[in-house]
Amino acid sequence: MFARLVYESFRRQKRRKLLAGAAITLGVTVATAMIAVATDIGDKINRELRTIGANLLITPQEDTLDVEIGGVNLKPPSDGAFLNEADLPKIKSTFWHNNITGFAPMLPVSVTLQQDGSTENLTLLGTYFAKQISFGKEEFTTGVRSTHPWWKVSGAWPSDTDNDNGRSRDVLLGERLAARLSAKPGDGITISGRQLHVSGILSTGGGEDDQIVAPIALAQEIIGRPGAVRRVYVSALTKPEDALARRDPRSMSGPVYDRWYCSPYPQSIAFQLQEAIPHSHAEQIRQVAQNEGAVLTRIEGLIFLITLAALLASALAVSAAMATAIFERRAEVGLMKALGAGRLAVASVFFAEATLLALIGGLVGFAAGGLLARQIGRSIFDSQISIPPVLLPVILSIAVIVTFAGSAIAIRQAVRLDPVFALRGEL
Repeated sequence: MFARLVYESFRRQKRRKLLAGAAITLGVTVATAMIAVATDIGDKINRELRTIGANLLITPQEDTLDVEIGGVNLKPPSDGAFLNEADLPKIKSTFWHNNITGFAPMLPVSVTLQQDGSTENLTLLGTYFAKQISFGKEEFTTGVRSTHPWWKVSGAWPSDTDNDNGRSRDVLLGERLAARLSAKPGDGITISGRQLHVSGILSTGGGEDDQIVAPIALAQEIIGRPGAVRRVYVSALTKPEDALARRDPRSMSGPVYDRWYCSPYPQSIAFQLQEAIPHSHAEQIRQVAQNEGAVLTRIEGLIFLITLAALLASALAVSAAMATAIFERRAEVGLMKALGAGRLAVASVFFAEATLLALIGGLVGFAAGGLLARQIGRSIFDSQISIPPVLLPVILSIAVIVTFAGSAIAIRQAVRLDPVFALRGEL
């Protein structure tokens, strides 16, 4: 009898049930898409934000030490200490090695440009362009082309390998320097007694536009320090800072420290980089890292508001549809109560209808939301957004909760109907 009452309700009120079902489906579709995007958005947005450059910086530990006595800084007037280039592959040996998307060592050196019988003091910046690095059994391509994607070259990028066949070595000239020297790709220049070949003109919008950029091996050769590195820019996928991220790891207990250490905060990744590279100091480039966190937080907040608004609208539509349906069935409710049905029995019929409606709408909405999430992934992130199967019971639960929330007031009014007035068509 109970099943027949539910069945007859759907058969006789097809339009009402279709309206309520459509409202549930639309709300669940938006919720599914937004939840799927939110669970997969962190890394994708981080990768998009990596186009603004590296977010971590490694320098020699000695550079952070200030020697001051009586207000006089006794730090030697030198270029500082150096990191060892041979230690750089260890960057990919940390716990968060999969989060490291690239790194670029830098070695600025002072050089002399000889041209038309005159000399000029310039800065030559040695770095990686797109160098193959081996760590373990894997190969990893890294350099400024991944950590400094805004660098634009008119011409060709130099090779990171030395030329030992007698040809001149390739370098880039900053656009302002090239304009001052009237140089163009293909020209030759003499730097500190070495004949070099200009393969391209570099435009960065920064200080590099007045410099010469070359493979780091050339800079090391000029200063006579093989393997020397002045600083390393690291690009890593991180999560926004929270209260735990800002704590000093030295003040943490075991479980809290493990949680901090195993979270991809900029501070924890920098801490692990210090552990991996001897005599180094690593820190986040705060402006970049904090801006990323602010962007992620705001996008996640926007997704939450969109989801909440969609579910609220769905609940209101369900409430209106259920209120109308119960009003039309008040004689049926009065007859059930006149025959001895209690409030629980009457409510159970309507809640069973709402549950069935929620499950159907939830399944359809889950499928439609998956398609919408994939479309968002392709159009915005140019990648696939995966829908984890574990999301289905969550979505169905949300659909049931929204339907019950929308139906609760109407069902409460139904169970309180006086059968005498209901059978007479009065409220």
